[in-house]
Amino acid sequence: MNPQFSGPPPAYTGHPGYSAPPPILAPFGERLVAYLIDALLIGAASLIYTIPLVIYVVSQAVALAGPNGTTNEEALPGYLASLFISMPVAFVLGMLISYLYHVELALKTGQTPGKRMMRLHIVVLGQQPGHGISRGTAVKRWGATIGLAMVPGGSYLDGLWQLWDKPYQQCIHDKASMTTVVKVSPVSSTAFAGGVFQ
Repeated sequence: MNPQFSGPPPAYTGHPGYSAPPPILAPFGERLVAYLIDALLIGAASLIYTIPLVIYVVSQAVALAGPNGTTNEEALPGYLASLFISMPVAFVLGMLISYLYHVELALKTGQTPGKRMMRLHIVVLGQQPGHGISRGTAVKRWGATIGLAMVPGGSYLDGLWQLWDKPYQQCIHDKASMTTVVKVSPVSSTAFAGGVFQ
């Protein structure tokens, strides 16, 4: 039987016969570092499509430039097409990479690579680390994050919300998906992943 949170995760007292340290709420600084790691990895992955698109647009811009500062009018349609094509393509591919990273990678363990490095787990309230999260829950987290990012200052408000939220230190996207983020020790992380509570 899986123990349920009866209060904030730090109040969790463990499973009968299980002596590993219980999970605690993830500190703001560690969540921030995990976020920066994830952003760096996503940015690196984005280079796969960004570099070819930039080369494509620049090549069309070069063709547009005529001698002595004039404009090659014959190349103008190609340049405009490069702009109208590259922007939506970059947006769609960016959303796809973000979805795969934040949704599909988090399903099994409740961790993105950044969270894994910081030993953080996304958990649904009332569950323990190692259970993973459902695709629906992951999509809600991701969708709320993307939606807030489209509002001026929304990303900052989302990330900082955990500083005053009680009792689970949730960001706004956590509230949208009924999740929080906890930190577990290497021992308890291994035990959770190994199915102690499954």
